[in-house]
Amino acid sequence: MYAVIRAGGKQYRVAPGDVIRVEKFATGTDGHVDFPDILAVSGGEGKIGKPESEASVVGEVVEEGRSPKILVFHYKRKKQYKKLRGHRQSYTAVRITEINFDGQSFKAPELAKKQPKPKRVVATDEHEPEHKTSSAHAKKGHAKKKAAPKKAAAKKTSPKKKK
Repeated sequence: MYAVIRAGGKQYRVAPGDVIRVEKFATGTDGHVDFPDILAVSGGEGKIGKPESEASVVGEVVEEGRSPKILVFHYKRKKQYKKLRGHRQSYTAVRITEINFDGQSFKAPELAKKQPKPKRVVATDEHEPEHKTSSAHAKKGHAKKKAAPKKAAAKKTSPKKKK
């Protein structure tokens, strides 16, 4: 099941679970997005139909950000004309959660919530005294002195042969 939608002046072929980057738009307070402009819907097995008013595509906002910078350089030779401009396009990443068409609802599988990694606990030895200075400095991040770099050996020159 997939649908062809129009968002931000571009057309996208989407299926439940897909993540698309569309041009930035204002989202609602709950983060859900409804795409009203649906161009075509596939009911499966190659059947493509023109959607009527009952078709809908729903998504949720995953992230908002800006794409990498694009440099635009204008140059005219022999005229001393140079112009450099940069541009970063804003985008909204949307995950398609549901496509409704012809009384059927196709939903994306739920994503598992990521569990935070457990914090590492530093084990201390009960037998080792705490006032030891060498281990205290090592724990605080003091670096040991590095050995001096080795010098390169001089090249040996062979005596010139006389003819």
